[in-house]
Amino acid sequence: MKPVALFTLPNCKWCKEASSYLKTKKIKYNIVDLSKNKEALKDCQKHKCTGAPVILIGNVWICGFDKDKINKELGIK
Repeated sequence: MKPVALFTLPNCKWCKEASSYLKTKKIKYNIVDLSKNKEALKDCQKHKCTGAPVILIGNVWICGFDKDKINKELGIK
């Protein structure tokens, strides 16, 4: 399984949705709080992601909560 990181912001509805989705699919992931980690924020911006959540699967950046892209990258349905 590819490593998964979920970049979030406090009080972000879609971040909570993404986290719940990954949990229901039994995907292990690391959470990174963009409000506390400025380097991670710069990385997200460098990959043209302007909001949260951002999901990093392997070396693929997914901007926003996009189930289809997440499923494709993880090879799940």
